[in-house]
Amino acid sequence: MADYIYIMESRLTPEQQRGVTLVQEVARAHSMNIYLVGGVVRDIISGASIRDLDFAVQGNALKLVKDLEKAGAVIEGTDENLRTVYVLLPGNLRGEVTSARSEVYDKPGKPPEMSPATINEDVRRRDFTMNAMALSLNPGSRGLLLDPFNGVADIESKLIRILHNYAFLEEPSRLIRATRFCARFDWQFEERTQARYDAAKENKYIEYVNRKLLGHEIEQVAHENDPLKVMRALEKEGWLHELHPHWSVAKVDVPGLNHLMKIRQQLLDLSYTLDAGPAVMYFITSKMNTNDVHALQTAIHRKAFVTAWKHLEDDARDFAKKLTGKDAALPSQAWKMLQNTKPETILFTAATTKNSAAARKIQDFLGKWRQVRTRLPLPEMAELRITPELPEYPKLADEVFLMLLDGKLKSHTETINFLKPYSPPEPVAPPPPVRRGRGAKKAAKVAPSVDGGAAPVKGKRGRKPGSGAAAANGNQKEGAMDEQGNPTTPLEKAAVAVGKAVGNVVKAVTPEKKAAVSAKPAAPAKKASKPAAKKAAPKKPIKKNAAKKPATKKKAAAKKPAKMRK
Repeated sequence: MADYIYIMESRLTPEQQRGVTLVQEVARAHSMNIYLVGGVVRDIISGASIRDLDFAVQGNALKLVKDLEKAGAVIEGTDENLRTVYVLLPGNLRGEVTSARSEVYDKPGKPPEMSPATINEDVRRRDFTMNAMALSLNPGSRGLLLDPFNGVADIESKLIRILHNYAFLEEPSRLIRATRFCARFDWQFEERTQARYDAAKENKYIEYVNRKLLGHEIEQVAHENDPLKVMRALEKEGWLHELHPHWSVAKVDVPGLNHLMKIRQQLLDLSYTLDAGPAVMYFITSKMNTNDVHALQTAIHRKAFVTAWKHLEDDARDFAKKLTGKDAALPSQAWKMLQNTKPETILFTAATTKNSAAARKIQDFLGKWRQVRTRLPLPEMAELRITPELPEYPKLADEVFLMLLDGKLKSHTETINFLKPYSPPEPVAPPPPVRRGRGAKKAAKVAPSVDGGAAPVKGKRGRKPGSGAAAANGNQKEGAMDEQGNPTTPLEKAAVAVGKAVGNVVKAVTPEKKAAVSAKPAAPAKKASKPAAKKAAPKKPIKKNAAKKPATKKKAAAKKPAKMRK
């Protein structure tokens, strides 16, 4: 269970994690169990790009609409029959919250009889094993994977397998979905699934398809990473004709679509989250007439998607005009305008505009202008203590960037000089650490003397040494001074007088006397050893004279023999 928690948290982007948390908290507020289901679980396990978030709740999902709106989600549509809510989560994330249900098909192609059910029954009603999984988001079982049909094994084997033999008969739209998955993932049908697929195609099960479900398949083509590849696979199998009789690969603006997909990748590389589906739909139906396009728009159930598709050209035209107007004359002004514009508008404008000035600014925004940020003197800013920890750092960094963009700061030196006034003052040095241990005790016993030196202060063990009269009387108030700084209490006055007297005595001692006192040898012990006395003897001046007498006697002794010979 813990492994799937890690996989889920590592595979979802920060925006997707926030979206999951938002829906999860709303469901918990209504005491509903909630699960990630379907394609999002498949993509988390397989490592494919996660395009949207699908949730299932055990309860009526329509009761969550108001709370989802309060939490910041945009409700793009609801389905009363399926009890499904289509939402746009913060960060341009498409999502779907549906009620867990069971389905029973009486006749092929007809809507099933639905009833509220548990998550286990909801998993069993799905199309393929790779989609028949659920990941718990509930407190007691978060990260628990429900996989009754061993879909993980089929994902590892890259196989598409139906849940039962009547899957294509009950819902013929699964024929289109299976082909789309094969083209997207480059996977193969499992052997039994391939046989059932061929039989359904030969027996024309597609004639019994529920036309309402075809609108979902039309929209999903626009959300593919490679829509042209998927369209070719659908056309080869004959399913593109089922989506619309006049829709074919020949009706696609291939150069325009390729250009759009390149710009889309640029935006994704810059960490933009966008829904390119409406713009893709514009190009893959570019050569169809108005009536056919309108028929496709009517078939799509998500009305917010259709609305965005219809307004693409008008929004791009207005934006290109603003981008070349007075409000975007300077690069910094154009940057701010582009920063505050929806990425979908930037995408479609860059792919379709004939205004060269607007197209150039968009390309500079996506490439050249972003390189100007590398000219920010980050090492020098750190020396000036202008770091991200400062509250005003983002605003100041943006201001310098915009000035560099407009050429107002032309050199590295000018940039440093501009930043210097914003440097915060140096931090105050911390106080010296308090000395502990034996050294601190010795320092505490030394008190200043009257003559500026240091005199030892004797105190009882365990009692802090005081100063002056305060040390003599612990009840006396310390530090009582008058305006001239003289002591006021009797004990302190007496202490000062004694201190002065001691100071005078110390001053009266001459340096010679101090030297004599310091040079005076220590009194010998009561039982001094003879070698110690001999060592001290040469220091006395009297013994120096005595040392000369033996030398005189030796000389005299040396002369006597000479006289006697004579």
